[in-house]
Order: sequence, then C-alpha cells, then structure tokens
Amino acid sequence: MSDESREFHKPVRRPAELFDRVYSAEDPAEVSRAAHSTAQALLSRVRDEPDADVVERLVGFTDQHGIDDIAELWSRSPATSLPGALWRLYLIQLMIHDDPGTAALLYERGRIELSSADDVVAGAPTPAGPEELVTLIDVILRGAFSGDFAVALERASAFCRVQAAGSTHIADDYEPTEADRASALTRRALRLADYGTDLATSAALWRRDALT
Repeated sequence: MSDESREFHKPVRRPAELFDRVYSAEDPAEVSRAAHSTAQALLSRVRDEPDADVVERLVGFTDQHGIDDIAELWSRSPATSLPGALWRLYLIQLMIHDDPGTAALLYERGRIELSSADDVVAGAPTPAGPEELVTLIDVILRGAFSGDFAVALERASAFCRVQAAGSTHIADDYEPTEADRASALTRRALRLADYGTDLATSAALWRRDALT
C-alpha cells in the first residue's frame, strides 16, 4: 500500500463490542428518511442491474471502509425495516470478520445443542471453522444483493439462532468460574436471538412486499 493510500485509508477493524453499540442522531426524522431512501435506492439499483463488481464492493464495504458510514444512516432504523435489516446483515458480517474464531466456537456449540434445522437453513458446512463462517456470511450478504432477499434474511436469521444457542450454552459453562465472561456471552446470546427474530420478521414482510 502506498503512503498516500495508507494516509487516507480508514481503519477496518472494529472491536466485538461494536455489536452492541448504539449510534445517535441529531435529527431522527431526517436520518430516518435518509436511511429508508438510501436502502431502497441501493437495493433496487443493484437488483435491477446486477453487476458482479458492484456486488463484491458492497459485500466488502466494511472491510474497506469500516462500519461508521453505514451506521450513520441505518443503525437507528426500526428493526423490521429495509435499512434495519441491511444494518443487521452488515453488523453480523462485521462480528464474524472481527473474530471468526469465537464465531466458529459459538456456531459449532449451537449446532450441537439445537434440535432444529437452523444450521441446515444457514448453510454452513459441518463442522464450520473460522474461514468457513467468514465465507458463509459473505455468501449470505451477496445473496441479499443479487439473489432472493428473503432467503438471505432467513439464512442470516437461522445463523443468529445457532450462534445464540451456542453463546447461551458456553455462558452456562463459564458461570461457575468466570461470571463476567458468562454475562458477556449471555448478553451476546440475547442480542443474537433478537436479531434472529428481527430478520425472520423482515423476511416475511419482504415476501409480502411490505418491508420498507
């Protein structure tokens, strides 16, 4: 990388705590209008004229630019809205890219503990290591822009449920000896479970042409 590129390149790593970060807005109404209009325009343009290079740039956006630009527009949108769904997809991607080892640990434990087809719906191989999960979330995000948007949301929702189950069970393991770590994992499980519900609801709304 040249000195010039290094000077202007945004940092791409964000701590795992960003998963729980809340962004403020000076004018919530204006931010809401911008969030919905940009999300609709972006998705419509890419889906109407799919271009592989454009899709890849969108999938790799946070690696190149970080998450703050997206957060300023979409992070405060309603959970079951188009910008809210896209925000959750990007935040889940960031969580996995930032710490794929932990993501793989949680996913494998959740896959073992859950008596459901969520791991099949999510589409990860068995077992799923860190590299496989990074690939999986990128495939899901790619599908949101160039495939069936509802299916992408459903896959992400299933992924969140598997991760939430794994986080819950590992939190139970840590509870007797490392209460702080157990609490952090429990909070993560709750957030993942909420995201799983939000994404599933958004998928259902999309199928009814009601996700705006």
